Amino acid sequence: MPLRTSRRIVWALSFGVWGVLTFAASIWIYQYDRSVGTPMRFLQEIPLELSDVFSYAPLTPFVLALALRYPLKKGHWLRPSLVLIGGGVLFTLAHVILRGATYPVWDPGTRGFVSVWNTQAHTLGVRWYLFERLAVVDWFNDIAWTYAPIVVIAYAISYYQKFRERELRTSHLEVQLAKAHLQSLKSQLQPHFLFNTMHSISALMLTDVRAADKMMSRLSDLLRLSLEDCPLQMTTLNRELEFVGGYLEIEKVRFDEDRLEVHLDLAADTLDAEVPHLLLQPLVENAVRHGIAKRSSRGELRIRSGHDNGNLSVHITDNGPGFTESNGSGPKFGLGLRATRERLQTLYGDHQSLSIRNLTEGGVEVCVEIPFRVEPRPSIYEIVSEDPEPTI
Repeated sequence: MPLRTSRRIVWALSFGVWGVLTFAASIWIYQYDRSVGTPMRFLQEIPLELSDVFSYAPLTPFVLALALRYPLKKGHWLRPSLVLIGGGVLFTLAHVILRGATYPVWDPGTRGFVSVWNTQAHTLGVRWYLFERLAVVDWFNDIAWTYAPIVVIAYAISYYQKFRERELRTSHLEVQLAKAHLQSLKSQLQPHFLFNTMHSISALMLTDVRAADKMMSRLSDLLRLSLEDCPLQMTTLNRELEFVGGYLEIEKVRFDEDRLEVHLDLAADTLDAEVPHLLLQPLVENAVRHGIAKRSSRGELRIRSGHDNGNLSVHITDNGPGFTESNGSGPKFGLGLRATRERLQTLYGDHQSLSIRNLTEGGVEVCVEIPFRVEPRPSIYEIVSEDPEPTI
């Protein structure tokens, strides 16, 4: 509860808590008087405790405000200590005045309890001896058992709030740092992809200007998609496949239509699944450049998706020559694969995997597993073929 900004709640709690304590004290005194042989009616006990206990209720919010205004700090404790001591004296004085003004005194003449204002005679009678007695009797109890605990409670709430605020700031900074890290990794992927594509176009300019021009046109469309999704870290599998489809159109121009064949085997309920933006492009590019490009005959690329046990899996396979393991440690990761693996680790921690393996029949399979999360979105990428293995 933000104590500094919830004055109405503080006042309501003060009267509520002291009201409960007043009722509890009335029951205890009533039982005590009965046990010692001086029983009183319960309704007669309540005014006594209202004067004694409930009179703290209007004073408590001021003590809380004073304690929050003058916190004790290392190297800065003398002035707050003096202020709090003065506050304790004023607190005791105010409580004595409130209690003396409301304390019911037995009047033998009327055979009833009367306070400063006599409701039967309609007269104001100040009993100065009562104020003097209360000042002598109550000052220790007021300071030691009421004022000091209220100050301690105020400090405890204040320190807890500051601790929570520090935790929230730390959490916010960690989130911002993670976002900056992800954006940095993503910004590494975009120039890497652009550089490789421009290099292909440059090489093609020397042999086939028309094909190079067609690739430039496809690249401009792809860059437009990239700019639209530039601020996003997450997208849908639909949208990511649209981007990959644009990239593969460029590669088809470079390889000729017959050199590159792409098959999609996608579960319909995975198309709206959330995936990191630019997740598939570096994996597909790696399969094309290090697998299919090394074949003299037609190359095949297959993208398959599914989900099971709360995980989305995406498999990318090619029929290239595979990779050569160095010292049994698997393939060497280039910039694209390293950035992709690091992004997955940052986004999902240990709840993800990226594996690469040679296939027994030839080629390489890359498998990505991430948590399966779906948010309803408009369909962007449509599979418009009745073939169970549609071809781009």
